[in-house]
Amino acid sequence: MMISTKGRYALMIMTYLAEHRNDKAVSLKDIAEHKNMGIKYLEIIVSSLNKAGLLESSRGKNGGYKLNREPKDYSLLEILKVAEGSLAPVSCVEEGFCDNAPNCKTNKMWCELDALITDFLSNKTLEDIV
Repeated sequence: MMISTKGRYALMIMTYLAEHRNDKAVSLKDIAEHKNMGIKYLEIIVSSLNKAGLLESSRGKNGGYKLNREPKDYSLLEILKVAEGSLAPVSCVEEGFCDNAPNCKTNKMWCELDALITDFLSNKTLEDIV
């Protein structure tokens, strides 16, 4: 499993917002400048985070984004799944069923790895990063 730039940026965005949660809404321009990220790419990522209900957005002169929960209430798994989709190490685990599973010597190992990844990321929160 390799987390893409989209997943890494999603965590950086959410971390930045957690660090500034007591401030006014944070603009994408501010995040882009402080994290040296392209604003167009940030728009795509923030849009998916917003659609998933992880952020609160406001428009206007003082508009921007804020977390809508406390950092301790966001699991890293939740954030990464929004950005990445699946985090399964192989497609047969992602699909939840494999015709070849009964004959596959590696299926159990892939399922165990998936469970470890899921357990680790679901027990780490945004607060742990901040």
